[in-house]
Amino acid sequence: MSDKSAYSINLSGASEITAHLFRVDAGFEPTLSSRVDIRAYAQKLHDRAVRFEAWMGEELVGLVASYCNQPDGSKAFVTSVSVWPEFQGQGIAGRLMRECIEHVRGLEVGQIELEVDKLSLSAIALYQNLGFNMLRETSSTFIMIKILERKAL
Repeated sequence: MSDKSAYSINLSGASEITAHLFRVDAGFEPTLSSRVDIRAYAQKLHDRAVRFEAWMGEELVGLVASYCNQPDGSKAFVTSVSVWPEFQGQGIAGRLMRECIEHVRGLEVGQIELEVDKLSLSAIALYQNLGFNMLRETSSTFIMIKILERKAL
């Protein structure tokens, strides 16, 4: 990303998340819009998720959203990872995922889970490079997990 780029946490509004998700919809397998109402999902992310964001000017070009709200605090769940197609391959998703991992580690949550389509080979490779391992699979997805070690004092 250029010198106009910026990274933030929870800066986006629901309308910006909605616009971003529509922009990346076709990159999901199957499309995000075939699985969820994008406007309602964007509002839920805005209201309940911790969001790690990449911006180009005033455009939200990258987003990682996670839920850290398990009652027992035992795990977090990454619910969305997306980058505009023209910005993919620049390390944005990796940076946002690393920020998410560090945030969850700082909350002293012991693990992070995510679900990825079996056909999303580049996403699977990214998650494996970040230390995620296969936990289980469904007919079309892998559930992956990363166990977080506590920070040394």
